[in-house]
Amino acid sequence: MEAEAGGTERGRARDPRRALGRLVQAVLCSRGEANAVFDVLAALQSEDQEEIQEAVRACSRLFGALLERGELFVGQLPSEDMVMAGSQGAMRKYKVWMRHRYCSCCNRLGELLVHPTFQVKELALGTLMKFVQLEGAHPLEQPKWEGHYLFPRTLFRVVVGGLLSPTDDQSLLLSQFREYLEFDDVRYHTMQAASDAVAQVTNQQPEPPLTFWNNAFTLLCAVSLPLQEQDLSTFYVKHVELLDKWKVTHLREHRKVFQTMWLSFLKHKLPLSLYKKVLLVMHDSILPHLAQPTLMIDFLTSACDVGGAISLLALNGLFILIHKHNLVRTVEGAPGPAQGWRRLRWWFLEPWPTPVWPCSPREHPDFYRKLYGLLDPSIFHVKYRARFFHLADLFLSSSHLPAYLVAAFAKRLSRLALTAPPEALLMVLPFICNLLRRHPACRVLVHRPQGPELDSDPYDPEEEDPAQSRALESCLWELQTLQRHYHPEVSKAASVINQALSVPEVSIAPLLELTAYEVFEQDLKKKGPEPVPLEFIPAQGLLGRRDDLCAQFFTLS
Repeated sequence: MEAEAGGTERGRARDPRRALGRLVQAVLCSRGEANAVFDVLAALQSEDQEEIQEAVRACSRLFGALLERGELFVGQLPSEDMVMAGSQGAMRKYKVWMRHRYCSCCNRLGELLVHPTFQVKELALGTLMKFVQLEGAHPLEQPKWEGHYLFPRTLFRVVVGGLLSPTDDQSLLLSQFREYLEFDDVRYHTMQAASDAVAQVTNQQPEPPLTFWNNAFTLLCAVSLPLQEQDLSTFYVKHVELLDKWKVTHLREHRKVFQTMWLSFLKHKLPLSLYKKVLLVMHDSILPHLAQPTLMIDFLTSACDVGGAISLLALNGLFILIHKHNLVRTVEGAPGPAQGWRRLRWWFLEPWPTPVWPCSPREHPDFYRKLYGLLDPSIFHVKYRARFFHLADLFLSSSHLPAYLVAAFAKRLSRLALTAPPEALLMVLPFICNLLRRHPACRVLVHRPQGPELDSDPYDPEEEDPAQSRALESCLWELQTLQRHYHPEVSKAASVINQALSVPEVSIAPLLELTAYEVFEQDLKKKGPEPVPLEFIPAQGLLGRRDDLCAQFFTLS
């Protein structure tokens, strides 16, 4: 028997596909060969990549067939030892025993989701999702009532738990999982399972590694909700009919779960790199799909206090909450960031499409103060410079802003322009001129003939409150200085203020992402001045001697 067993092991090692295939066939043909399942499961523990893959395929065929044939126990799974020692029938014992083997298989497949080889991970994911579909069609739990919606949540949590590994980068596997998120039921339960997985990991590890946060963010960003109720029609688990009482069939329920998922993720202290990634997608991928977008105010106000590029990016989401969701902060305010916020109805003072700030800066003192505080020399060198000036142009687009506020921004930008690189100056100078076009009351900054000298400028660049900066008492002498800039295009752009400003604004969109390389290339493509003919007397030699030896080196003709 030992020799025969050894021969079997060597044969399986030589041809694992054929050996595992015979074992699967034997189990499916006769319940008396059920113990062969242990050999199949043992192959899942192999260190050989090919043998593991063949074992996964064998488990897929074996347990897929058992699910379809109804040969796994249905209901609350009892203890294996208790059932085997009891007096239940042979068929019940078989089903309970095989159900335990199925659970072992699924747990091992969940472990293989973090296997070093991507082919193994991909095959394990596909097999688990096949079991999810089969369990949905042939439930292993009893419905609580007639028409109760059933989805294999326990098995699906194994899948999502493997995708949100704290130790392995699952970006490639998550890209494969995206195809399943096209199904409405998978997407709905992914959001629920992701919330549970984040809570579980953060409870076990107060400070999870960056790998976990990156995996979680990648999965959350892959979830995209439909825009209309009738779009909820594609289900991975097939049903005879979709009942209206099922939450999974209603878009509002999807939005609630979507909101819970993101709030459970954002309430934790995230790495700074993730703050930037979240804020980049906040305005178009998160806020439009939330059931209550105003619940994001805590996160956005906290991000505004971080500083740097994070504060810059948080302003976009904050602006959307104020502009599109009528969120207004009272001047008195309460200690907490969200306690001083209320919702009001506002009537726009200008017709669409002219962008209008929905309320006065007096009701949003912190917003403009934070925006003003972000203006420092580094703003011309950060990665998100184009996005910042695009947003700043949007925030300052209303013609109803007070003159002192616009003057403070124009003066601060003019002062910063003195040390800005040419590619930034070619964008910020038209930006300042556009502010003067929108607000004629600020043109006194360029039409003050007796403007202050540098040492007597009343403007206080250290003042954090734009209302107290005294910018309106100053003038834009910095632009006059830039008219003598070494770069001719900068000098030309700064000289615009010497003339009457045209009514139409200059679009800064093409200038937002202008780089030093592009400026250099533009200068190289410029044609030089036309040659000017000169009348001169050719040199005849060194010191006027015609036949001198060096005469040939000084002859110009």
